[in-house]
Amino acid sequence: MAQKTHFFRRLSDDFFSLLYPRLCLACGRDLPPYSMSFCIRCKLDLPETDFHLLEENTFTDRFWGRLPLEAGAAMLYFRKHGLTQQLMHNLKYRGKKEVGTELGRLYGHQLAESPFLKGLDVIMAVPLHAKKERWRGFNQSDCFAQGLSESMGIPHWKNALIRTLSTESQTTKSRFERLENMQNAFQINHPKRLRRKHILLVDDVLTTGATLEACALKLLEIPETRVSMATIAIAE
Repeated sequence: MAQKTHFFRRLSDDFFSLLYPRLCLACGRDLPPYSMSFCIRCKLDLPETDFHLLEENTFTDRFWGRLPLEAGAAMLYFRKHGLTQQLMHNLKYRGKKEVGTELGRLYGHQLAESPFLKGLDVIMAVPLHAKKERWRGFNQSDCFAQGLSESMGIPHWKNALIRTLSTESQTTKSRFERLENMQNAFQINHPKRLRRKHILLVDDVLTTGATLEACALKLLEIPETRVSMATIAIAE
């Protein structure tokens, strides 16, 4: 009976793949049946870092002297006109939420093996302001957090940290200007629930780190709380 069920499920999948071909999330080419979300070529071409294997790395260096970070890592290098930029464009501006979720699942397996990210209690994403999230329809960092949660088996708390101020665009600002722009922009719901927790704070791309820093400093106001960080990408 189980073999028949499996056969008909495969037949159904084949039929729908003819009508609605699955496309690689990176290059947009057709995917073969039963493959993951990336074609083999793009999967091999992902510009991965090895930060999760290093206690000190380019990611943690950006926060040196700024906050007591437990550990930090980024999955991919971000280069202009590169594969990572294409992925981020699909995620943020074309509504391809599955890009974030799938990258989270993939990276979660790597982070679970990291000797520096042990004892995590909860995963939280850098929040968008409610108005911006309604306009976009989703928070891309939450998609990444959800994927991490699924593969690491660690709870994802979506609304523990909220953004109360709708700040100006950060794109052209310096690190100091970005941090100043972020002051008092975040608020914690039910801080007692986070006491003594080791939090993995996640975002999409690390540039200056000002937004992550502002979130982490707010979380570190809670007694005995520890913060680690992970992002999809790090800008070189």
